Amino acid sequence: MNGALTKSKSTTPRRWFEREPVGALREEVDELFENFFGAPAIAPTLEMTIPSIDVAETDEAIEIKTDLPGIKAKDVNVEIRNNFLTISGETQEEKKSEEGNGRKYHRIERRSGSFSRSVRLPCDVQQDKIDAELKDGVLSVKLPKAEEAKSKKIAVKS
Repeated sequence: MNGALTKSKSTTPRRWFEREPVGALREEVDELFENFFGAPAIAPTLEMTIPSIDVAETDEAIEIKTDLPGIKAKDVNVEIRNNFLTISGETQEEKKSEEGNGRKYHRIERRSGSFSRSVRLPCDVQQDKIDAELKDGVLSVKLPKAEEAKSKKIAVKS
């Protein structure tokens, strides 16, 4: 080895005080859940309560998509104010009365309650021509750009 030092990866777990505090705490909690439930932990996160959103732009419009599985169109609100688009709504919790019908819950992980997500629009849109559709659990919102926001090609003279 010509006297060079080599760094070997230790198989011994690091102690909590040797790691980053937040990361160490997360690992300890995950291990606690794994030991208690016997499976990898599914810790509640913001992603479970705030829907993910995709924002795309074409020459003609801003297109937004978000996954809203199991939510009915009547339970979704789409609103635009001060160049912010807000998607909000509510999911309903199953009735606990089903437990009396021979059903005993061991785990409930599906989310319920209200949600809201706002996104700043990259340009002005024609508010009276916005189209929103909820199909197969995906909300698609198409916001046509205002005329002044559309790009214009300028001819270069020689």
